[in-house]
Amino acid sequence: MSLGRTAVVLGGSMAGLCAAGALAPHFDEVLVLERDELPADAEHRRGVPQSKHPHFLLNSGRRAIDALFPGFEEDLIAAGGLHLMPSMDAAYLEGTGWASRKQSSMTMVYSSRILIERVLRDKVREVSNVVIREGVSVRGIETADGGTARGRVTGVAFSTAAGGDERIDADLVVDAMGRGSSVSDWLVAAGWPETPVQTLDAKVTYTSRWYDLPAPEDRPASWWWQHLVIMPTQDKGDHAPEHEFLVNFFPIEGGRTIACMGSWGIDMPRTTEDFVASAERVRAPLFAAAMAECQPASDVHLTRSTGNKWRRYDRLPDVPLGIVFIGDAICAFNPFYAQGISSAAGSALILRAHLQAAADADQRLDHRFFRRFLAEQRTGLKVPWGMAMARDRGYECATGTETLPSWQRKILASMTWPAFNLITGAAREDAVVDEHFARVFNLDESLGDMMRNPRVLAGLLRFKVNALLGRTKVPFGFDARQDPPGTDWTPGAVDRPTELAAVR
Repeated sequence: MSLGRTAVVLGGSMAGLCAAGALAPHFDEVLVLERDELPADAEHRRGVPQSKHPHFLLNSGRRAIDALFPGFEEDLIAAGGLHLMPSMDAAYLEGTGWASRKQSSMTMVYSSRILIERVLRDKVREVSNVVIREGVSVRGIETADGGTARGRVTGVAFSTAAGGDERIDADLVVDAMGRGSSVSDWLVAAGWPETPVQTLDAKVTYTSRWYDLPAPEDRPASWWWQHLVIMPTQDKGDHAPEHEFLVNFFPIEGGRTIACMGSWGIDMPRTTEDFVASAERVRAPLFAAAMAECQPASDVHLTRSTGNKWRRYDRLPDVPLGIVFIGDAICAFNPFYAQGISSAAGSALILRAHLQAAADADQRLDHRFFRRFLAEQRTGLKVPWGMAMARDRGYECATGTETLPSWQRKILASMTWPAFNLITGAAREDAVVDEHFARVFNLDESLGDMMRNPRVLAGLLRFKVNALLGRTKVPFGFDARQDPPGTDWTPGAVDRPTELAAVR
């Protein structure tokens, strides 16, 4: 059955497009209101400044989008996305040196944010009852009985590029307007209490520049890798600030790559000259050397709006009826952890399931519907939120409601790297630990669930004992000043002896 005549989505970015896919089977018309004029091709636009930085499409996110829009992943790869196995296709510098190259259970699709969004827009435009109106600015929401148990959002007011004002009645509104959404303020003005907000800003700043890669036949012979990752140093001694950077040389479609450097609480380069100079000071010379082999294709782009922020609509005494919240409009994350798109797509999938259940039971979208949706969405958001908190709370520069007392922060900071090293080390040796760690990374499992798994705990203990006894099977810590070795250390692979001399 139809659940209503009109559903309105505020915002036409990834979260809004995913929401449109969830709504389309259940409403006569789905209207997406977008401030920007959307390009036909994969191009940057004003409303998505973060599109100039790398975007990981985690496995949970790509599965969710593919469930909402069948064929999405296939279309993304056909458009140029790269389907890679990071453990084989990425050179990864962690701790003292390069990790060994070996096969694992995790694959990923690499592409630019603008290509992901363009492919998704094309899928949305194939849905006959979804209409995207571009160049409009949402000015407010229409409500009835605000702040009471019957309080409901009933429509949306917006202005057009031509200067006209319009309003539309809606059976359901989806707020997908991102971090800067004003909907919570509009709800307060309509009579609801202020929404509780959890925040933690670890002062993350990151800066990126796009490059054209040399043709495959012109690349250095040592470039077996397509993705280059340099983790921050764990050395507590004196070193250049750039050793604290998280660095990516991130492959995308069209023979291009995005060189990106980011940090917690450190000023980042803004000019091309400073960008190149900083690249030469990161702790692996390969990053600057790789950039030098490429042709610059953009200016330097810097982003600082990176704090974690969770608007807790589920904690309002009377939740507003007639509206749900998707993506950064409800929960925004430190983008270092690549959780935004996947979390938004996951929320849209939850919304679709609840709409389908209501339609099957011939039920109205009443108070019970919105409470149940918010509860399940909260459960889903706790996984990425917990991962972000586990890392960002350890930084002295962090501010917000979720900061820890100094003594707790110091304990957390002292535990983070040893725990991370233990897990990644065990994952190199143990297929079960590797599989669960990949699930955590891709938001398919919480870190807490992983660490409560007896088989995972046994794998971690076994690795720790073997490491103390010098009995590990996969070498680690190849000299960061040299090129990462391309030997395949997957169990059963052969001809691997010479590079052991390079292990520090």
